[in-house]
Amino acid sequence: MAEDPLAGLDEDFLLYAQAFTKELHRDVYPSIDPTSPALSQAGKVVIITGASKGLGRRGFVPSFAKAGAKAIVLVARNSAQLQESAEALTKEYPNTKFLPLTCDIKDGVSVRAVFRQVKEAFGTADVLVNNAGTPDDVKPLRHANIDNLWHGIEVNIKGTILMTQEFLNLVGTTKEATIVNLSSAMAFVPLPGQASYTLSKLAIAQLSAFIALENPNVRAVSVHPGTVMTDLLTPSLQKFAKDAPELVGGLSVWLTTKDAAFLNGRYITANWSVDELVRRQAEIVDGKKLVINHTGELAY
Repeated sequence: MAEDPLAGLDEDFLLYAQAFTKELHRDVYPSIDPTSPALSQAGKVVIITGASKGLGRRGFVPSFAKAGAKAIVLVARNSAQLQESAEALTKEYPNTKFLPLTCDIKDGVSVRAVFRQVKEAFGTADVLVNNAGTPDDVKPLRHANIDNLWHGIEVNIKGTILMTQEFLNLVGTTKEATIVNLSSAMAFVPLPGQASYTLSKLAIAQLSAFIALENPNVRAVSVHPGTVMTDLLTPSLQKFAKDAPELVGGLSVWLTTKDAAFLNGRYITANWSVDELVRRQAEIVDGKKLVINHTGELAY
């Protein structure tokens, strides 16, 4: 394995390395506080993958529950963890209905079964959070087990696409809806042993642009959640894990509001200040910023 390029760096390095805004956050702040009336999710049905643990259980699910979502569909592979989570969440947020559905997101039959049950229970949905993912084999490409590497791509890309496709078919072509795709800053920073993860998260960032382009009624934004201590975090990144899971949860709730419409098809980081992003809206839209592009000049 190549030498760790992050060794010796300050614990705040990742916070500033890709900072687009001068104002940065590591935890929830007023503009993305899910209890704010401006962020109300009353009457909405939210589908969250990877909902039984990690960012799903600690960040996305409680944030949408605090925002008053009518129902939250909890999607994950582990039935026991899902049921346990649903029972605990129902006690904590009695005004929100929690529907636990076991699913392997890389399997089309399993995904279609989830959406049949969502349609039967609620008729439609309003928000999809594509949070489920898997880490890399953490080996150089030369030595990587191709089956393990491809498994990561299938979960992170195929799984996200399958969930997205069924969600788009569920909401149709006129109902307004929001998709939050979990990407990563690593999509733009190749690190040794992270080929599968980096490639898949880069693809997810571009996927949001495709969704926005093809579906005028659906807002899609790719989000780097910050650096949060979860079981997916590789050892070399753990010292940088100073961000609260509620940060990306609150941000995702805010992304469903009208103020976030200009970010459709774009990539953002949870640490960036949404207040500053809104102030810089014209710069971002007119300058075609926060989209995937090349740095070369290819046309004359």
